[in-house]
Amino acid sequence: MSTSFREITINGLWKNNPGLVQLLGLCPLLGTSNSTVNALGLGIATALVLICSNAAVSLIRNTVTNAVRLPVFVMIIAALTTCIELLMQAFTYELFQILGIFIPLITTNCIILGRAEAFAAKNSMLSASYDGLMMGIGFGLVLVAIGATRELLGTGMLFTNMHLLFGSIAEHWQIVVFENYKGFLLAILPPGAFLVLGLLIALKNWIDQLYAERIANTVTVSAPVVSRRVRVTGVVE
Repeated sequence: MSTSFREITINGLWKNNPGLVQLLGLCPLLGTSNSTVNALGLGIATALVLICSNAAVSLIRNTVTNAVRLPVFVMIIAALTTCIELLMQAFTYELFQILGIFIPLITTNCIILGRAEAFAAKNSMLSASYDGLMMGIGFGLVLVAIGATRELLGTGMLFTNMHLLFGSIAEHWQIVVFENYKGFLLAILPPGAFLVLGLLIALKNWIDQLYAERIANTVTVSAPVVSRRVRVTGVVE
């Protein structure tokens, strides 16, 4: 099974985006997206597990039998998740405490197991790794979009507490968009995540519809006009 890198990119970022199309991994997608730093931290962790698990699954795809394939995949994902968890405890401990149970839950994320089964087990290591990268970026972009929107609507600011992820260099990255903003509490509560995700899905569907209509109009305009010659026979006196 061979898939071009262009197709993998389009599928991961847009056409088959795990957050907007497949609607996988909604628990962390909605549970941690109340701020940009939380969303970005979880997105990076998920992307790293996706890339590494896809590569590992692709390497062993011809040596593991169907009887033990899924348990082996889960063990690989769990081991990689544990590595990410230990790294976050070592370098971003405060953010790790904020994200809490959602970091270990990466093991059960449907996106990772789904890509391992549907793609990595059928393709080369390079293609599988690239698929993990694109799916991870696609998932992360949706997370950050939801987190930034909820943070902006809820607090009137962007990029608060980015030092939890990037260290002291990011202490002054905070941007105050609305001065003297009283806040919109619903945006940072769980219902706000559902509302923002629904709006993003609607926006994507609208863009897809506009693109399809544009393609259809282009095909109609550029279609060649076929001339037909009518042969008339008769008797002329």
